[in-house]
Amino acid sequence: MHRKPLITALGLVSLASMALATAPSPGQADSGAKSRHAQLTRAYQATEKYRDESRAIKDGYVRTNDCVYSSEGGMGYHYVKEAHINSTDPARPAALLYEPGPGGKRRLVAVEYVTIDRDQDLATDPDRPRMFGRGLNGPMAGHAPGMPNHYDLHVWLHKKNPKGLMADWNPTVRCPGDE
Repeated sequence: MHRKPLITALGLVSLASMALATAPSPGQADSGAKSRHAQLTRAYQATEKYRDESRAIKDGYVRTNDCVYSSEGGMGYHYVKEAHINSTDPARPAALLYEPGPGGKRRLVAVEYVTIDRDQDLATDPDRPRMFGRGLNGPMAGHAPGMPNHYDLHVWLHKKNPKGLMADWNPTVRCPGDE
C-alpha cells in the first residue's frame, strides 16, 4: 500500500471511531424517550384521581371560578396548590386544569407545573427547569397582580390537544360565554 492511501485510510478510521465514540448508542438514544414516557406516566397516574374534582379540593388544590380562554383556545379553570409551586416532580403539579362540563360539572383536562424565576429577570434563564425532556416556558411575567416572574408548562394528559401535548392553549376547551 502506498503511503498516501495508508494515511488516508488511517485518518478515515480515526474519524469514524471518534464519531462512534461521541454518538449515542441505540440504548442511549432511547433513554431520553423512555425517561419522558416514565415521567408522563407518573404524572398521569398521580393525577388520574383528580378526575373527581372533590378529591382535588380535599388534597389542597384551591378551586377558582375564572375560566381562562383566548383566541388561541382555552386552558379552563385552574386549581392551584401553592405547596407544589417550584416542584418539578411529575406527580406534584402546581395546578390542575378543568373545563366546564354538562350540568355544571368540571372535567380534568390538564396539569400545569410552575416554578418561580429565581433572579426575577426576564432577560435571563439560567435557572430554567426541565421536565419531560424539555425546558419549561419562560421566564414570563406574572399573570395576576403579585404573581412573580416564573416558568410554566401545561401538559394535556387528560384531554387530547390538537396543538400538542405541551401546548399552552387547547382549541377544544371552551369557557362559558366564550363560544
